[in-house]
Amino acid sequence: MAARCVALLFVGLVACAAGISFHLPVSTRKCLQEDVHKDVLVVGNYEVEASDLTLITLDVTDSRGHPVYRKEDAVKGKFAFTSDDYDVFNICFGSDALEGAVVPDDHTRLVKLTVKSGVDAKSYTELAKAEKLKPMEVELKKLEDLAEAALQEFARMKQREAEHRDTNESTNQRLLHFSVFSMVCLFALAAIQVVYLKRYFKQKKLI
Repeated sequence: MAARCVALLFVGLVACAAGISFHLPVSTRKCLQEDVHKDVLVVGNYEVEASDLTLITLDVTDSRGHPVYRKEDAVKGKFAFTSDDYDVFNICFGSDALEGAVVPDDHTRLVKLTVKSGVDAKSYTELAKAEKLKPMEVELKKLEDLAEAALQEFARMKQREAEHRDTNESTNQRLLHFSVFSMVCLFALAAIQVVYLKRYFKQKKLI
């Protein structure tokens, strides 16, 4: 079972690439979100269908709206960044009509985007050229990076499990304290009610 979990995790790490294509109408903006852990490399490649009627702007921002990458008149290119902390990044394409252009209502431009993160974002071809590595050494480097990524993922899973356990224990303690407090309040109210009724009956000389 453990070996199966490791295998599934490695498959997930290798498949950290997402490719998507869509048509972008004029005067619209479409965004995609990418969840990225701390110290993870993200590389995106984009290609936009050519047009003389509209201008495409590409913006990459974090969850607080801070700009990470911006490209006006985006046609074809590449962006890359490394996350400082776990965050959700927004990759947005906006289409605006060029000044003086008459744009039909059904005018769209095809946008193709591929986003890679983690081990899959690294260029081992360039690494092999820079460090003059043999094909076997490149494969070993890939396996080393995969193993390191797997260990980091296990560490994150363990941390999340510990956080959930602490939250559950804290919630259980609060519920226990609230239950005890509620019982004490009920007993106190019952005692006050008994004393009040007893005094009332004595005043009425019923007992």
